[in-house]
Amino acid sequence: MNLYLGADIVSQIQKGVAGARGDDTKGVKSAVIDWVTPRGENLNPPLHRRQKVDRGFNHHVTGGLLCPAHLKWEDEETRNGLKKGELIVPGHSWPMFLYEGYLYNHQNPWAGLLRSVLLVMAFKHIFIAPGSVDNGDTDMATKGGNAEIHGMKRVTKASIVYVATQVRFALSSATFWSRTDRNTDSENFYVSLLDTLEDPFNAVHAAELLAWWDRKIFPHSRPDAVFVPVFGSPLDRIRQLQTEQAIAAAAEANGGIS
Repeated sequence: MNLYLGADIVSQIQKGVAGARGDDTKGVKSAVIDWVTPRGENLNPPLHRRQKVDRGFNHHVTGGLLCPAHLKWEDEETRNGLKKGELIVPGHSWPMFLYEGYLYNHQNPWAGLLRSVLLVMAFKHIFIAPGSVDNGDTDMATKGGNAEIHGMKRVTKASIVYVATQVRFALSSATFWSRTDRNTDSENFYVSLLDTLEDPFNAVHAAELLAWWDRKIFPHSRPDAVFVPVFGSPLDRIRQLQTEQAIAAAAEANGGIS
């Protein structure tokens, strides 16, 4: 079932070049350069926004992010093998950028999986609004943007994987989507991630992941969230004073009449 879903998502991406998914691809392609550039610094060498030939394993930043998490980009032999295409990375060999802090724990592969700041920024860019991305790991505080318009109140497994697929493509040197592209293997990437999240054996991990994402994207929609007490707030105090003043004025007026 998920295999068809994976095929469908890639098919939709291919057909949506002039539509929403095409807009997502185009937007993330350019914005990802800002997201991977340290604040106040410049990439050296720089990355082009319109061309992707210098991305993928051709650049030390995108290469490090795309490097399979269980390999070491710092290893010269590994790095050269990836650059020269001597090492082919299948879609189910997940990249480092999926992990929080871009750190992979071999003893606990779930630790930080699909929780990187890069994914959070891309999710906000696609599902909230480009302007909601703050280049930092902070929670969305108020508006739901595009997600709210379309009635999206919770982060879903498919939406996380979709964003990860878009980011992976944006970081790569590939210029177009293709289900048969041996280099990007996007369909296998999408399916392997979604299958893992939907596997009943991983239900606890998946639930924790979704809760984490909801706190990041929809903090006011959390089932355990409560509103700050109104009592004692500035507005509450102003209204109290207004009431007290009105009562005092009425008492004074009544006293004057009597």
